[in-house]
Amino acid sequence: MVAVPKPKNAVEALIDRWWEQQEEAPRPHLGASLLGHPCERWLWLSFRWAVREQFSGRMLRLFNRGQREESVIVDNLKRIGIDIHSTCEDVTGQVFINLGCHCGGSLDGIIESGVPEAPKTRHVAEFKTHNLKSFTELKDKGVFEAKRRHWCQMQCYMHGTGIARALYVAVCKDNDEMYTERVEYNPQAAKDIIERGHRIALMERMPAPLSENPSWYQCKMCPAWRFCFETHQMEPDCVSCRTCAHVTPRPDGTWTCDCPAGPERGKVQNVEEQRTGCMFHVLHPDLVPWPMVGQAENGKAAIYEIDGQRVWNGGPTSSVLSEDLLRGIRTPEEEAEIPF
Repeated sequence: MVAVPKPKNAVEALIDRWWEQQEEAPRPHLGASLLGHPCERWLWLSFRWAVREQFSGRMLRLFNRGQREESVIVDNLKRIGIDIHSTCEDVTGQVFINLGCHCGGSLDGIIESGVPEAPKTRHVAEFKTHNLKSFTELKDKGVFEAKRRHWCQMQCYMHGTGIARALYVAVCKDNDEMYTERVEYNPQAAKDIIERGHRIALMERMPAPLSENPSWYQCKMCPAWRFCFETHQMEPDCVSCRTCAHVTPRPDGTWTCDCPAGPERGKVQNVEEQRTGCMFHVLHPDLVPWPMVGQAENGKAAIYEIDGQRVWNGGPTSSVLSEDLLRGIRTPEEEAEIPF
C-alpha cells in the first residue's frame, strides 16, 4: 500500500506561496558563481534570460537562510580577531567585481588580517551553507574536488581584486559544524575561467549542450532539461531584448539593438529597456523549434514555417507578436510573395 503524503499545513503553504510571489528579476551579468558550471549552453541560456529556474517556496526559504547565515559567519570571524570588511553587514555593502565583458560578481567580504594560518595575509572571503551530505563530501575531498564551482568563483574574485588567497567558510545547516579552507590563487585557471565567460557572453548562436543524453546525471536536474530534450522552445514569459534576434552583446559590457524598425539603430540599451523589450521582438532562431525560411521588410521580420504555414514574426505589419507565437496564437494569412 502506498502512503498518501500529507498536505502542507495552511501556514506553511501560505508562507511558501508568498516567497514564490517574490520573483527576482534575472541578473544582468554572467555571475562569477556560475562561471564554473560545466554546461556552456546553460550559461548562455541563463545569461540570455531564455530559461528561468523556478524554485519552490521551501527552496527560496532555504536560500534566504543561507543569506542570513552570512551575518553570523562575519560576526564569528570578528569575534576571533579577523579584520573583515565589505560584507553584507557594512553600510557600503558588498563589493562588485567587474570581470569585463558582462561577467562579474559580489564578494562576501575582504579579510585584511587575522586568519590564524596566515595572520598578515589578505584574503577574499567566500561563505557557503551545505546540507549534511554535501558538507561531509566537502570535508572529505576539499573544495576543489567537491565544489568546483565555488573554487572557480574564488579564483575569479582573487583575480579581480589582486588578492592571492581566499578563505572558504562552510557551515553545515544540519548541525552547525564549520569547515574552513584557504585557497591559493591560480592565475592560469582564473584567466581560463574568465575568458570562457567572455566567449559565452558574446556568442550570437546557442552552444551545444553538455550531453545529448537526456539521462545524463548533470542534465537530469538542469532547469533547461525540458528545453533541450523536449520542446526546444523558450517560454512566453522569457520574451525580452536578450531573446531577440536584433540584439547584440558587446565586449564593453553593453547591449545594442540593431532592429531596422527601431528609432535609433545601434542604440545602447540599459537593463530596464532590455527587460521590457518592444513590439518588434524577433524570436532568436535557436530558441524556437521552427525553421526560419527567410526575412521580410528589410530584415525587420523573420519568417518561420510552422505546421506548413509561413508566419511573420517581428515586423511592424502583418506579423505575430513573439508572446502570441510562443503561446500558439497566430492569425492564418494567405502566403504572400516574400522578399528575400
